[in-house]
Amino acid sequence: MNYKMNDTVKTIIKNSVSESDVFCRLDNYFVFPAFADVHVHLREPGFFYKETVKTGTRASAKGGYGAVCSMPNLNPVPDSVENINLQIDAIEKTAVINVYPYASITKKQMGEELSDMEALAPLCIAFSDDGRGVQNEDMMREAMLKAKSLGKMIVAHCEDNSLLNGGYIHDGEYARLNNHRGISSESEWKPIERDIALLRETGASYHVCHVSTKESVELIRKAKKEGLDITCETGPHYLILNDMDLRDEGRFKMNPPIRAEEDRLALIEGIKDGTIDMIATDHAPHSAEEKAKGLKDSLMGIVGIETAFPLLYTHLVKKGVITLEKLIELMSINPRKRFNLPLNNDYCVWDLDEKYIIDPEKFLSKGRSTPFEGWEVYGKHILTIINGQVLELEE
Repeated sequence: MNYKMNDTVKTIIKNSVSESDVFCRLDNYFVFPAFADVHVHLREPGFFYKETVKTGTRASAKGGYGAVCSMPNLNPVPDSVENINLQIDAIEKTAVINVYPYASITKKQMGEELSDMEALAPLCIAFSDDGRGVQNEDMMREAMLKAKSLGKMIVAHCEDNSLLNGGYIHDGEYARLNNHRGISSESEWKPIERDIALLRETGASYHVCHVSTKESVELIRKAKKEGLDITCETGPHYLILNDMDLRDEGRFKMNPPIRAEEDRLALIEGIKDGTIDMIATDHAPHSAEEKAKGLKDSLMGIVGIETAFPLLYTHLVKKGVITLEKLIELMSINPRKRFNLPLNNDYCVWDLDEKYIIDPEKFLSKGRSTPFEGWEVYGKHILTIINGQVLELEE
């Protein structure tokens, strides 16, 4: 890689970090196109005690993100123009980075009737019922056809409720050894298999959320070879941890769960060969009380927007699993291309030599629950630039 040497941040902004260069070097710092996360829970409106647009976007900026897509499991659910406008109003007033809201696929995310998709289409980035899988095949077919007619993408949380059997972590060795109820891999890949068949029928544009199993990777790989309009994401925790890393603490509980080592390795191969298009955090803050009830009774979800890049740089790039260029493609270039998110003059600057310990008490997010608490990482955030302006994140 030939680095372009620049003397000041202003020079970086003026010259731009082009997609062909992927990143630049500024003295001892590295400058990247600001990351884009297509799967973030900002919790506003409805769950202000967990997170707000303001706290969530400040945390995102600290993580190097210039754009996030906010998930629709809110109260009220953005299933109408009136409801999504509540979120848009909060974004316009308090967001410090670019936020692109999802609208729900179905009314109240109940899977029984389509949302007002035609009216919502100009206001949303895509349609998703994230947090709940669309259980009915006919409903998903109808949603795909409607989204296609509107030029919008279906972004699917793939989970078959009939296969969950009360599970709350991966149905693997750790669950068996410690007498926990497991979530089968089939509960994820079976809905993906169904939706791929619907893609052949409808010709819709489709993106799979938080892929975690080896079977899911192989199904998507084959679908891409067919030429279907399908992409997918995975999360940092699925690429770094396996189920034997679990502890009986709420900070290790998320949905889908951390899977077996063979799944983790399949995900690594998926990002290497392009089957997995991007890395998204599924940043999902909860209160301390909600995450203090162990694996069985804590709510699903962890925070990750402030730690994603340092963790991935430390455990994938520095260990030679992928290149730095590839990581920036997964975190910035590819999500922007797929979701048509403009870059503008948005950059993030990092010191890749600085080593430190992850301390949740220093997070800007209201959420503190991370399985990576106490981990040593490389990569210290220096600043984030949005539309040419350096953000002031400290209060």
